[in-house]
Amino acid sequence: MTKKKHKEAQQAQSFRIKFPRRKDGEMFGRIVEILGNERMRVFCEDKVYRLGRVRGKIKKRVWMRQGDLVLISSWDWETQTAGKLGKCEIFWRYRANEIAWLERNRKVPEILDINNIPL
Repeated sequence: MTKKKHKEAQQAQSFRIKFPRRKDGEMFGRIVEILGNERMRVFCEDKVYRLGRVRGKIKKRVWMRQGDLVLISSWDWETQTAGKLGKCEIFWRYRANEIAWLERNRKVPEILDINNIPL
């Protein structure tokens, strides 16, 4: 028997969207600047800039870029002090199809629109 020379038609795969758990301090954020050493400046939905650190579990698996929509977990034990940013952990990056679904269903706050973020 010979192999089929054409690709199988890909079926539409269903996917689950991860939402922030508000009671655990999770929220949406947008990467504004990459600082290096797995650290990024993140603009969060509560209109605060934070220093985000990529979680160790996804550090080498998921690559982050400027403008990506991410889920963050703010650190309660480290708050923002004079001249320093508050800190958070980045634990999820949304893919393009997930972002399209979130925007189509109006789940992302308008403050996180890439054109509205003040630099």
